[in-house]
Amino acid sequence: MALDTSIEFLKTVGVERAKLIKNTLGIVTVEDLLTFYPIKYVDKSRVFKISELKPQSLEIELQFRGRITEIQELPYGKGKKRLTAKFWDDTGTIELVWFRYSKWLLDQIPLHREVFIFGKVNLFNGVFSMPHPEIETDEKKAVSGTLLPVYSGSEKLTKRGINNKFFQKIIFNLLQNHLDELIQENLPENLLKSLSLMPRAESFLNIHFPKNHALMKEAERRIKFEEAFFFQLGYGLKKQHHKATVVGSPFPLVGHHFNDFYQNHLPFELTNAQKRVLKEIRSDMKKPIQMNRLLQGDVGSGKTMVALLSMLLAMDNGYQSCMMAPTEILAQQHFNGISELLKDTDIEVRLLTGSTKTSQRKEIHETLTSGALPILIGTHAVLEDVVQFKNLGLAIIDEQHRFGVAQRAKLWAKNKIPPHILVMTATPIPRTLAMSFYSDLDVSIIDELPLGRKPIITAHRKDSYRLSVYQFAKEELNKGRQVYFVYPLIEESETLDYRNLIEGMEHITDYFKNYTAVMLHGKMKPDEKEAAMQKFASGKAQIMVATTVIEVGVNVPNASIMVIESAERFGLSQLHQLRGRVGRGSEQSFCILMSSDKLSADSRKRLKTMCETNDGFRISEVDMQLRGPGDILGTQQSGVVDFKKLSLTEDSSIIKTSKYLVELLMKSDPKLEHPAHCQLRDYYQKQYRGKNKWGRIS
Repeated sequence: MALDTSIEFLKTVGVERAKLIKNTLGIVTVEDLLTFYPIKYVDKSRVFKISELKPQSLEIELQFRGRITEIQELPYGKGKKRLTAKFWDDTGTIELVWFRYSKWLLDQIPLHREVFIFGKVNLFNGVFSMPHPEIETDEKKAVSGTLLPVYSGSEKLTKRGINNKFFQKIIFNLLQNHLDELIQENLPENLLKSLSLMPRAESFLNIHFPKNHALMKEAERRIKFEEAFFFQLGYGLKKQHHKATVVGSPFPLVGHHFNDFYQNHLPFELTNAQKRVLKEIRSDMKKPIQMNRLLQGDVGSGKTMVALLSMLLAMDNGYQSCMMAPTEILAQQHFNGISELLKDTDIEVRLLTGSTKTSQRKEIHETLTSGALPILIGTHAVLEDVVQFKNLGLAIIDEQHRFGVAQRAKLWAKNKIPPHILVMTATPIPRTLAMSFYSDLDVSIIDELPLGRKPIITAHRKDSYRLSVYQFAKEELNKGRQVYFVYPLIEESETLDYRNLIEGMEHITDYFKNYTAVMLHGKMKPDEKEAAMQKFASGKAQIMVATTVIEVGVNVPNASIMVIESAERFGLSQLHQLRGRVGRGSEQSFCILMSSDKLSADSRKRLKTMCETNDGFRISEVDMQLRGPGDILGTQQSGVVDFKKLSLTEDSSIIKTSKYLVELLMKSDPKLEHPAHCQLRDYYQKQYRGKNKWGRIS
């Protein structure tokens, strides 16, 4: 028997059942079966007395020993019948109920004989009852010395005799007869002792058939740690291999371009966080090893300034830089912002997007190839084969989760020696996800806002308060400020939402007659979008009515109010990104979340969280609790959150411990050559190698 043995060769399974199990549950091998962990456990180790029932006993599965004394069919609802029976022990009686049953059940229920019943107890009109109980006449089968596992299944499987007892039996037989040959230890002895982890074989016994809850929890802890540890080990080995084999262009010089800008053109003093991050980037780029760094920072924290200074370092060392953004609006914002910062220097910056005219494209291509153009900012257009650099030394990717792995890798291939990679995101990544799915990157965090910025005040208002919200917006407009009104645009009802935007524009222009409003949405042509944004940015328009197209890429420091319509229809991350469009100047800014009166529990929690904090990292944690890690990671990571037991939302301490231990291991034995690590290396190579290639650029 081996772990890769097909389950069709197991007794009672066979070819047809194996095929059905594979198609329904994805179980193919013995290993799949052993890691098909229970979804819950049934405790039949104790027999209760009816007199022990209390209101707090409700919805708990309990077992009783007694006799069924009478059975009768009673009508309920329209033309329906239910089957009821009285169950008695020497301390009291409860009612047994079947709402769905076949006539044969009447003959199967043993009357006036000692039986064991098992199920959840309900209380209705002062009477305890047990709907659809399990009934067993054999005490050996009824009373178990272990917690009994309950496995997920389906009606389709049950009809073919593949039910919970079927899985209990075949898994029990495997563990009883083949445990030692199937399950070998894969963690070093010192690790097991230092963390008080259950041995691997023991953990399989106790995850499937634990004698008590304490042993089940210990088995679960061992399995969770193993999943986290080998996941981290994969990233640790990848990172180690990357640093040992992937060369990069060293940038030893801090020259004229950097120093001149830093001393003479910096519009404000860098925050301590920006200085720290810049130091980390400089340290990376000095080495002849490719930098592979993730730069996290909340909305408005000054990531673009750090990116620009990094590009100036590349320029001082004779290299070109490229910044790639996922949308034209965001690329345009970066271009406008960086061009403004460099306007008093002789440094040229160009923008390349799908909308760039042919004549301009040709000029950009020529200056890139000759090396005359030091900085290029663009969208996917920079990935085209015709775009060739003379000497690309730094590639900056903004909001990288919006790009596919192949797209990011194509940018890397633009130079013979791989460019240094700086990945930026304004969507804070929950700590456990950053520790897990970004472990192969070095991480820098800008956790400080520029001086003079005031925290945005966020309030939730029901639609019935609309007039007072409009009045408040008018007061801000009278002070010379500007206002955003944002409407949802969801694909499933795009036409409806588009109409809502138009109607919203009509209401707003009608109410704010003395002010100019512009509209911005995804259906507009690029030049129309640009014209609307310029009109708002210049102050010629005081109100912008938009969809989520402004989530990133709009930077108007004078805008002090954002009103988000139907805020309950947005995710937390998106609400936070939208809110980041205000609060960019020195004046107090406000974000008002409008919603209907009826809200789901999740919607209430989202809006409450937004009102309580401006911390994007705290918001990202709540977002992950509500949506799950799969949604946070997005389609680029679909299918990778397939831990059987480990929870990215609940097991942060296990993930943190495993990451720390892997980092120590990589420092002391990066190739896993020590005799104590042989089983670790062998197991990893057999089970995991090649499976977690979910890295960022590399």
